[in-house]
Amino acid sequence: MEAAEGEQLVEDGEQVVAPPNGGVNELLDVGQEGDMEEFLGPQAQYNEEEEERKYYRRKRLGVIKNVVASSFGAMIVYSVYMGLLQMQLTLHYDMTYREVKYSNIGLVDIDRKMLMGINVTPIIGLLYTPVLIRFLGTKWMMFLASGIYALFVSTNYWERYYTLVPSAVAIGVAIVPFWASLGSYITRMAQQYYEFANYKEEHVQEQRKLPKGGCYSYIITFQSIFYVIFNLSFVFAEFPMRLVLHDHLHENYHVLCNVKTCGASIKGIIPGFNSTVLKNLPRSMLLIKVESILMGFAFLAMIVFLLLCGPAYRPTEEIDLRSIGWGNIFQLPFKHLRDYRLRLLCPFFIYSGLEMLFIISGFSLSYGVCILGIKTLWLLVLVYGLSCSVFSLLSLSLLRLPRWVCLMGGAVVHGVLLVVLLALTVKPNSPEYLGPLLVIVVLWGLGSALNKTGVSTVVGLLYAEEKERLDFVYTIYHWWQAIAIFVVYLWSQIPMRAKLSILLATLLLACYCYWVMERRVAQKVRPRMPRIPRPRHKVKGYRYLEEDNSDESDSEGSEEDDDEDEEERTEEDERVVEEMVAGDREEEGRDARAEGADLPRAQRRGAEGRGANVEDDGREI
Repeated sequence: MEAAEGEQLVEDGEQVVAPPNGGVNELLDVGQEGDMEEFLGPQAQYNEEEEERKYYRRKRLGVIKNVVASSFGAMIVYSVYMGLLQMQLTLHYDMTYREVKYSNIGLVDIDRKMLMGINVTPIIGLLYTPVLIRFLGTKWMMFLASGIYALFVSTNYWERYYTLVPSAVAIGVAIVPFWASLGSYITRMAQQYYEFANYKEEHVQEQRKLPKGGCYSYIITFQSIFYVIFNLSFVFAEFPMRLVLHDHLHENYHVLCNVKTCGASIKGIIPGFNSTVLKNLPRSMLLIKVESILMGFAFLAMIVFLLLCGPAYRPTEEIDLRSIGWGNIFQLPFKHLRDYRLRLLCPFFIYSGLEMLFIISGFSLSYGVCILGIKTLWLLVLVYGLSCSVFSLLSLSLLRLPRWVCLMGGAVVHGVLLVVLLALTVKPNSPEYLGPLLVIVVLWGLGSALNKTGVSTVVGLLYAEEKERLDFVYTIYHWWQAIAIFVVYLWSQIPMRAKLSILLATLLLACYCYWVMERRVAQKVRPRMPRIPRPRHKVKGYRYLEEDNSDESDSEGSEEDDDEDEEERTEEDERVVEEMVAGDREEEGRDARAEGADLPRAQRRGAEGRGANVEDDGREI
C-alpha cells in the first residue's frame, strides 16, 4: 500500500517538474530538426531586389530634398540681404536721419565704400573660388557664404565704418564662390539622381563617366525648381520696406518737387530727387526688432544648408578632386577658357548680370520711383519677383524643345522692351503710368526668367557628363556676372540712353555668339578642354591604393586624352628600362673593379640589384 502511494507521489512529482509541452525541450530539438539552419539561412519573406529598390528610392527623395533645401536656403539668404540693404540705403539717404542719429560719422562716405566693397571685390573671385570650393567642399562653401551674409546683417546693429565696410568686402569675396557652389550643386544633384535612378547600369556601378544626354532632363527640371524658389527672394525682400518704412515715407509732391523729367532723357539716377524722403524717423527699437528678425532668418538659412543639404560628392570623390594639386586647381579655370563654348557664352554671362541689376537699380528708380514715387518701389520689385518665379517654369519646355528656345525667347522679349524704354520719356509724378510700367516689369520678369534658367541650364547641359569640371565652369559663369556688377556700379552717372544702348548691344552680341556656338556644336567641332590631371594619392595613411581613382573621367574621355595617357605610360616604361640598363652597367663596372671577386656571386648580386630596381620602379608607377 505504501509502495503504491510512493509510486503515485513520484508520478505526481514527475508531472509537476515536466514542462507543459510534455517534456520536449524545444531548444535542444532545434539542431535536430534543422530550425537553426532555417533561422540563419535566407528568409523567405526577404526580397533583396525589393529592398534595393526601396533604398535607391530613398536616395532619390534625398536628392530632391537637397535641391529644394538649397533653393530655399539661397532664397532666404538673398531675401534678408536685399531687404536689409534696401532699407539701410533708404534710411542713410535721408539727410534728417543722418544728422539726427549719425551726424559725425559720415554715413554717405560709408555707404559709398560699402557699395564699392560689394561690387568691386568680386572681380578677383576667379583667383580663389575653385581653391575654396575644392578645399571646403560644395556644401560647406554654401554654408560658409551664408554665414558671411549673416555677418553683414549683424553689423547693422552697430553702424560704423569698421563694421559695415569690412562685412561688405566679405560679401564681395563670397558672392562668386556662393553662386558657383550653388550652380555646381544643383547640376551635381541631377547627376546623382540619374545614378540612383539607373543604379543597375554597369557604368553606374563601376562609377564611370555618365552617358551623353543621360541626365539632361534632370538638369532642366532641377534648374527650373531652383529659380522658381529663388526668385521669390525679390518678393520677401520687400517686406521690410512695405511693413516698416512705408508709413514713414513722404508723398510724391515732396520727394519729386525738383525733378524735371523721367525715363530715357535723364542722366544719372534721378536728378533733383529730394534729399529728405522720411516725414518722420522710425523708432530705434523698431529697427532693432526688424534687424533681429532678419538675423534669425539668416541663421535659419545657415541651418538649412548645414542640416538639410547633403554632400555633393562621395568621400573618395572629394579626395580625388583635391588630389590633383592646388596649383592645377588654381590654373584650370583659366585653361577652361580655351573651350570655345565658354568663350562664346561669355556675352550672355555678362548680359545676365547687367539686365538683373538694371531692372532693380536702373529701371525701378529712373522710371518707377521717378514717375510713380518712392512709395511704389516695393510694388514694382515684388511684381518683378513674382513674374520671374512663375515664368521660370517655362524652362521645363526644354524637355521637348531645343535648348536655344529659352535664351532666344528671353532675348527677343528684352530686345523689344529695350527699344520701348529708349523712346519712353515721361513727366514726374504721373500715376496714370502705373499700368504700363507694371506690364513692362512683368514682361521683363519673363525675359529674365528665360535668361537665367536658360544660361544655367545650357552650362549644365554642356558639361553634364563632366562632374570634375562643374566648379570650374560655374566659376567662370558667375565671375563674368561679377564683371557685369562692376560695370553697373561704374555707369551710375552716365545718361540713361547710354545704359540702354550698352544693354542692347550686349544682348545682340550675346545672341550672335550663341548662334555661332550652337552652329559649331551641331557641326561636331571638338572643344579644346584642358585635361584634368590624375589624382596622386600619398601611399602613407590612405585607406585605398588603387591606381585608378573613383572619379575617373579621362579613361572615358576623348581620343586626345587617351593618346596622352598612352604616351605617359610609354614614357614611364622607357624610363624604367633606362634605369634598369643603367643599374646593370653600374653593377658590371663595380664587378670589374673588384679584385678576386667570385663570378657567380657577382652575377647573383647584379641579378638582385636589377630585381630591386624593378621593384622600386614598380612602386613608383
